[in-house]
Amino acid sequence: MTSQARSFALVTLLLAAVSAYAGEADIVLKPASTARFVIYGDIRFTNPENTSPSDPQRRKMLVNHIAGERPAFVAITGDLVLNGSSTADWSVFDAEIAPLKSAVPIFPVLGNHDLRGNLQSALKNYFQRFPALRNRRWYSMQFGSAWFFMLDSSADQVDGDEWKWLRSNLASLPADAKYVFFLMHHPPITRSSDRMFGGGHSARPQEQKLMDLIEGAQTSSRAHFLVFSGHVHNYERYEHGGVEYIVSGGGGATPYMVDRQPGDHYADPGPTYHYCRLTITPEGLKVEMVKMEPQRRAAGWSVRDSFELSAGASTRAQPAGR
Repeated sequence: MTSQARSFALVTLLLAAVSAYAGEADIVLKPASTARFVIYGDIRFTNPENTSPSDPQRRKMLVNHIAGERPAFVAITGDLVLNGSSTADWSVFDAEIAPLKSAVPIFPVLGNHDLRGNLQSALKNYFQRFPALRNRRWYSMQFGSAWFFMLDSSADQVDGDEWKWLRSNLASLPADAKYVFFLMHHPPITRSSDRMFGGGHSARPQEQKLMDLIEGAQTSSRAHFLVFSGHVHNYERYEHGGVEYIVSGGGGATPYMVDRQPGDHYADPGPTYHYCRLTITPEGLKVEMVKMEPQRRAAGWSVRDSFELSAGASTRAQPAGR
């Protein structure tokens, strides 16, 4: 049995008591000493004959490859389907995600496409697939020394209920938390733009305000803070205010180009179909972006970006090279 398989076998899912704003995590995962998990997003499952919004071949290759790695769990940064209120799209999701869902637990956040159409129908479709969420549009998870705040960026009104919940939980982080992950669909930082040729998304004001909240909490915490988002169908990584910001939206949706600039941590031009593989050991956290190379029939895979954080108190993240 591989170490990844042993890690998966030792993962125990416990549903903690729900608190309005603070207390224990909503979902608790117990990892092995070496814990590996995956984050990626923007898959947009839909009719395989509709290849304009999503590439059915690449999204299947990603699902199968990730399932073969047997991570402890997979977190998805939103846009699981093209149209959240479409039962047909969710049927495609059920069929194509099956190799992954049968292998590992999946924990998503809501994307704008997951809420598309009739909101009530969209949420019903979503929560039917993820009963462990107990109809929560945002929730917290604990995975050993790592804490996750799974956010609904479509409901992120400044100082609304979600913000109050997040503020309260950040104020009560346990002293032994080493890594704090914030997952949301809309990115606080991106070089993509609504005006870019071929499509893209600019950062919105509400996520930029959320940066202030997160970075303010980082200044008083010994834990390392990392923000993962999607929405932009590519990969980006930046550091700002002591926080790592990763855009992981290369799960199959039609790519958006990114205006790479000198000094960017990741500079590959063109599309980046990928997933992020994260490994926690007693020594620290390693983050790797695993890119699907452009072959159409038999995908090649390579680590095109990586960095490491020590298990000690938070310091500025240093690239580990490519």
